[in-house]
Amino acid sequence: MGWTDERVDTLKKLWQDGLSASQIAKQLGGVTRNAVIGKVHRLGLSGRAIPSKPARPVFKAPRPQRAAATPSAPRRIAEPVEAEAAPAPAPVRYVEEAPGSATVLTLGAHMCKWPIGDPSSDGFTFCGRRASDSPYCAEHARVAYQPAQSKKRAGGSDLARSLRRYI
Repeated sequence: MGWTDERVDTLKKLWQDGLSASQIAKQLGGVTRNAVIGKVHRLGLSGRAIPSKPARPVFKAPRPQRAAATPSAPRRIAEPVEAEAAPAPAPVRYVEEAPGSATVLTLGAHMCKWPIGDPSSDGFTFCGRRASDSPYCAEHARVAYQPAQSKKRAGGSDLARSLRRYI
């Protein structure tokens, strides 16, 4: 469809009312959003009486409060330090948490992402422990990142056995 005088007048009115290019294109029919934007620029309608209304609010809604920690949640417990103790830092022990405590919805940035169980089952979870420098906790990182094994140097007997295949 072309730009008739009637359609141009409708475009000007809708643009001044603050509608977006997509909304205008939908109301006019037969034109795309980009065609509306191009026509607006050719007509010099860059200024608006009312700015276009964003589809979503500008502010972010406050996050819901986290539930109180359950007794099985991991906690960092420091050993009591005596006043006359040596200048060395007090040892810190960690309470082990149960693996499989995180779901897809509760998995955070610094949580172990080691999958536990079958992804197609309802009981599928992730480890959820505190992750180190990798996406996994220290225990799962040892499993995931195995050191490269050195190759055994081929001796004379290995070389002779290899050559026999080709002779």
